[in-house]
Amino acid sequence: MRVIGEPLPNIPWEERPAGCSDVMWRSERNPIIPRDLIPCSNSIFNSAVVPFGDGFAGVFRVDDKARSMRLHAGRSKDGVNWEIEHEPIQFISDDPEIGNFVYGYDPRVCKIEDRYYVTWCNGYHGPTIGMAYTYDFKEFYQMENAFLPYNRNGVLFPRKIRGKYMMLSRPSDTGHTPFGDIFVSESPDLVYWGRHRHVMRPNGGWQATKIGAGPIPIETTEGWLMIYHGVLTSCNGFVYSVGAALLDLDEPWKVMYRTEPYILSPQKLYECVGDVPNVVFPCAALVDAETGRLAMYYGGADTVTCLAFAKVDELVDFIKSNSKL
Repeated sequence: MRVIGEPLPNIPWEERPAGCSDVMWRSERNPIIPRDLIPCSNSIFNSAVVPFGDGFAGVFRVDDKARSMRLHAGRSKDGVNWEIEHEPIQFISDDPEIGNFVYGYDPRVCKIEDRYYVTWCNGYHGPTIGMAYTYDFKEFYQMENAFLPYNRNGVLFPRKIRGKYMMLSRPSDTGHTPFGDIFVSESPDLVYWGRHRHVMRPNGGWQATKIGAGPIPIETTEGWLMIYHGVLTSCNGFVYSVGAALLDLDEPWKVMYRTEPYILSPQKLYECVGDVPNVVFPCAALVDAETGRLAMYYGGADTVTCLAFAKVDELVDFIKSNSKL
């Protein structure tokens, strides 16, 4: 098994702690981004990070002290210590119908060819998938929304598949949706989307209520590695955990394996206590193709940003050995 991608020798990394047998383990520096890193922020979480230049760049969900949901750009030399812009992104749009920004949350960033595409949950008569692109994380050019409301968790694949762009999503409703399956859609131009195919549905236990794609899928020789979140409805509300699946490389609506147990669940104080308790929510993953090291960024309790680590070969083996379709 090998990762198909670029080397990333400066990936943030911590070895598995002594005595830990988990396939994914947390950073000892968590939370790496506190809720109050910038003056306006009530919370900073569910954010997207990519390699950029000789360091890293990202788009961060910042809920401000008026509790407006906004997107901010940020940069880091090491992927751990971040400088986040104090002002939210002002998207450049020549269409006032689309450019009338209402809210934005839970972004993902995907490099395809010569630019970085941002997808997020955008407010347009309800939640839908907003899209924009940037070359430098300074100017962001807004595109047409990908789908009609209601939809969340729009996650692009990092290359064309069979000549088409593809995006995962989770159709939803207006509120805290009590249901949700993952679908995949394709596009010839990143504007017109169709040929929607069902990928997978909730599967009991920690992922019994709803599921949604997390970071940009990682290409491996065993298939697309898709990390996703799953939700259990407990007597005390929703509990968000993390699992993983392997999708067919050419037909990514075909699930070959998916984890029956979670790979990360809310257990630490910063995951269990916050604005929304009992949440780990993955939005980004960095991978070094040479070593197979993986660093996953996730939101803790809808309040802070955290890091967890895994080795892709071990994770793929874990998925295949603990699968329930």
